[in-house]
Amino acid sequence: MATFNKRGYKAPKEKAEKLDNNYIEDLNVDEKDSATAKAFDTLDQSASKAEDFVEKNQKAIFGLLAAVALVTVGYLMYHKFVAEPKQEDAANELFVSQQNFQKAVDDATGTKSDSLFNLVLKGSEGKFGVVKIAEEYSGTDAANQANYMAGIAYLNTGKYAEAITSLEKFSSKDMMLSVLAKGAIGDAYAQQNNQKEALNFYVKAADADKNELTRPRFLLKAGKTALGLGNKADALKYFTDIKENYEAAPEGQGIEALIGLAQ
Repeated sequence: MATFNKRGYKAPKEKAEKLDNNYIEDLNVDEKDSATAKAFDTLDQSASKAEDFVEKNQKAIFGLLAAVALVTVGYLMYHKFVAEPKQEDAANELFVSQQNFQKAVDDATGTKSDSLFNLVLKGSEGKFGVVKIAEEYSGTDAANQANYMAGIAYLNTGKYAEAITSLEKFSSKDMMLSVLAKGAIGDAYAQQNNQKEALNFYVKAADADKNELTRPRFLLKAGKTALGLGNKADALKYFTDIKENYEAAPEGQGIEALIGLAQ
């Protein structure tokens, strides 16, 4: 049978094969899943290794943990049952010496001060003196304070080497006491006629805290000591500091004359 094409008729083209985007997406998902799986495998392997390590070394690990726990408990027990009672005992022993020390300081120019300072050192009323307290309660706040009191008591009773030894053992966050201790060491060296060391500690005391009470006091001592050593340049520096910054202090009186000697 003959076939006729209608005018204008065109044979339909074959449809292009549609690109399956879903296939590409599925491919990407598979790659991500693969990477994730590898990551989990790595984690599993690490966890397994850690478990193996713990299993093989569990005695050592438990021993270490036990040791840490023992040290912690030991420290707490020491602090509670040893350190705290020791602090209390030391403070109790120091109380009488503190009273005698204050009386001696208040009566520093009187006739009783020497005997009071001796009581501070040796003890009284059944309580230890500061020398014994410093030895028996080493490491406590009371022992530290006892070293300061011993140093001042020795200084005032003419035992200068002992004063230096005790004061050098003393340390304090109280800046005023720290300054006074340094200055007292300077006084002890001066009494031993060791003027160079005296000057060294006077300067340390002056520089430790630039307040209007202690700095001019030790600047004056430093200046006079430097002048006695023939070091006029340093003496002039210390005296000038007093004139320029602390002229209203007691040490400022007569400072002009000292500046004249140092020039």
